[in-house]
Amino acid sequence: MSKKTAALFLAAGLVLSSGTASMAASPSTQYEVVIENSFLKKISADNMYKTIELLSKEPREAGTEGELKAVKYIEEEFKKLGYKTEIQPFPIYDFKTNYVKVKIGDADLGGTPHAFSGSASGKVTAPLVHVGKATPEEVGDVKGKIVLVERGDISFIEKISNVLEKGAVGVLMYNNADEGNSFGQAADGQNIPAVAITKADGLKLVDQLKAKEISVSLDVDIEKIEKTSYNVIATKPATEKKNTGQIVTVGAHHDSVPGGPGANDDASGVSAVLELARLFAKEKTDTEIRFLTFGSEERGLVGSSYYASKLPKADVDKMVAHFQMDMIGGRDAGGDNEAGGLIMYTIDGKKNLVTDLGATSSYHIFNEVLPYGQLGRSDHQPFHDLGIPSALFIHSPVEPWYHQPTDTLDKIDKNKLLQVAKIVGSSVYHITDPKTPGIIKYYFEDRAVD
Repeated sequence: MSKKTAALFLAAGLVLSSGTASMAASPSTQYEVVIENSFLKKISADNMYKTIELLSKEPREAGTEGELKAVKYIEEEFKKLGYKTEIQPFPIYDFKTNYVKVKIGDADLGGTPHAFSGSASGKVTAPLVHVGKATPEEVGDVKGKIVLVERGDISFIEKISNVLEKGAVGVLMYNNADEGNSFGQAADGQNIPAVAITKADGLKLVDQLKAKEISVSLDVDIEKIEKTSYNVIATKPATEKKNTGQIVTVGAHHDSVPGGPGANDDASGVSAVLELARLFAKEKTDTEIRFLTFGSEERGLVGSSYYASKLPKADVDKMVAHFQMDMIGGRDAGGDNEAGGLIMYTIDGKKNLVTDLGATSSYHIFNEVLPYGQLGRSDHQPFHDLGIPSALFIHSPVEPWYHQPTDTLDKIDKNKLLQVAKIVGSSVYHITDPKTPGIIKYYFEDRAVD
């Protein structure tokens, strides 16, 4: 348990024993004082549903007019509530491929090779070496060579990073699925050509390398196009005379996939952020609360990573919890799991202050124990990387409409919206009041999100 987490529990009147928290006296009594408060009764599923209806009228792909319209709407709603607001712009990049050529010796590979998004332009000829899936254990001395890599297990960016560290000058990656080669992403600064090919072409090269050395030429010409995406920040300073000096953040992402209305992913999360902001605007708190919506989550957590990178160290040191809500209203999400499939995912698969409070709030409000699990892939990642207790609230497994044009308003369940908003709202309330409850027991669940 971190020092700042321990300090929070102590400030709330809890005693610490063997790294866990327990009430000094009567947890249920102290909790009932808060539950009887009218706060949770004011949360409106109808308000959230209307927000989703408005946001999902058109796609909100990062860098488009649809995203900007959503950003302006969100900021205006925060302003109406009296919050200090900021729209934080940041650059994103599209890549137009002019041509990609792959030669094996003097012969064209054939087919249609695909350049990674973010691949460097350039022409390079070098010996080809197979490095499996390019995990650190598989990559040997590849200095001056083009590496043949199998897709899977770790991210594209990690694979490129691993071979770059050993001196590779190009990446040729083959699919681990039978069909297609439209995949791949390189990070800014990974300045080598990176090209995707089909599984069949890749396995043919693997066999050829067993018999002889192969020279490969990669020729890539890509145009980099800069666009702008945005984060929206609303801040509520501590209003009590006794200020804890702590900060709690509540977030969701406002962008959608291209061509998708994103009703559940993630207009649902945004709707809860705005609804909780409405309620907390009228509450006296001894802790600063920041309500955040991030752009470009669908591009790889770009907005939240940018926000985290710009935080002053003094702010990071004050941050005690980040609550991320992503896809919290899916009628068809969650399967047959308890609590409608709601689960709290952490990056390392370990409990923290956010999951402790979330599990306890769920138990006392709904008499349901929430499990926790391990998953990245959402905007809790950059906060975790800064050492801030963080968790993703999501109904898992996700619905069939995930990342589809059919992720529409009619698939939203108001009861699920209300469930998550009450659990997160109660948890934040207990930090900022603070009357943190005693922590109940809850379990880890190894559940795949899709």
